[in-house]
Amino acid sequence: MSAIGVVSSCSCLRPGVWLLKPGMQKMSSFGLHTAARCAAKDYYEVLVLGGGTGGITMSARMKRKVGAGNVAVVEPSKTHYYQPLWTLVGGGAKQLATSARPTGSVMPKGVEWIKSQVTALDPDKNCVWLENDIKISYKYLIIALGISLHYEKIKGLPEGFHHPKIGSNYSVHTVEKTWKALQDFKEGNAIFTFPNTPVKCAGAPQKIMYLSEAYWRKTGKRSKANIMFNTSLGVIFGVKKYAGALLEIIKERNIAVNYKHNLVEVRADKQEAVFENLDKPGVTEVHQYEMLHVTPPMGPPNVLINSPVSDEIGWVDVDKETLQHKKYPNVFGIGDCTNLPTSKTAAAVAAQSGVLDKTISLVMKNQLPTKKYDGYTSCPLVTGYNKVILAEFDYDGQPLETFPIDQSKERVTMYHMKADMMPFLYWNALLK
Repeated sequence: MSAIGVVSSCSCLRPGVWLLKPGMQKMSSFGLHTAARCAAKDYYEVLVLGGGTGGITMSARMKRKVGAGNVAVVEPSKTHYYQPLWTLVGGGAKQLATSARPTGSVMPKGVEWIKSQVTALDPDKNCVWLENDIKISYKYLIIALGISLHYEKIKGLPEGFHHPKIGSNYSVHTVEKTWKALQDFKEGNAIFTFPNTPVKCAGAPQKIMYLSEAYWRKTGKRSKANIMFNTSLGVIFGVKKYAGALLEIIKERNIAVNYKHNLVEVRADKQEAVFENLDKPGVTEVHQYEMLHVTPPMGPPNVLINSPVSDEIGWVDVDKETLQHKKYPNVFGIGDCTNLPTSKTAAAVAAQSGVLDKTISLVMKNQLPTKKYDGYTSCPLVTGYNKVILAEFDYDGQPLETFPIDQSKERVTMYHMKADMMPFLYWNALLK
């Protein structure tokens, strides 16, 4: 987990509910790996790894099941961020300070906060290892370690951020540089990137592009900006209904889209960005930029790579319907660190938390999990300073819309939900 505390990059939907349609599931095998109880403070009935959205949400739920003193959260960061707001911070619509609160203030009262980092997981012995060779044992383990950012996989970064005209909404250290680059823009190429890896909220790399375009229209600079979206993907968005709406906006606003283009190098001193053509491996193109917004490559936290709880890539290997680990029945995963085949968003975590709560309740009673997660996730696609397309969909990329309207249309009401209602509900409902 990154030192800044990982949360997902899209807002939470289904406000005040956080529930999914009930379902039934049969499991082929069951039985807990249990460990002998250890001395106080080196054993917890429920141990949660990670103090981001999923970790705090589940620790609050587990507190009500087993008592606060029996739950611990391992989280090294002193600050908890509501990262969905960073799109608006990068666009100058919100202040960075409004996205941050002390971790202690969001930790459920009475739950033990272990201010350390996980260094190894040993699910066969029901324990984890922390820094300084500290061993903590558990009866049930919830893994909520988020996703790691890898700017260093792009040649010239992260040191390139010391130069002007380059920013990234994905890091607390670079999000305000996005707004500075946006304000300082004079004329030339404005390039926005999407990496060749899984990312938090597939819509986020586009949102800042639409905000930038709107800002330059407002300030009279639009005619001097050649806006480019260079994406490693072959489509603008993975859900056909919303992709069609976005392509119309892109056409209306005269934005150039280059598919299968992956950022591999930034020469910040020369204001050059180098892209590999994924359809022609080894073939690169160099683009001069006046503004560059970088979405970094991402991947599982290092502690999960080659871990017994992870798949071959490093994502926590869980059942996609129950969120229970496929091999270790007393281990569970939630959020960005899992291999659930859905977009990695806070809305997904909100939906997953309700399912996982039911799963763990039944496991604790030696019963089979029955509630199913349908892959629900959401991404409010910010297309301007007062417009949002509210994308909600399931595992199959089918719309799962909350409201009885066509959510592929840009709406002012959905913008206010994204900018104002969702942060309030996040701090005051989901985390509690």
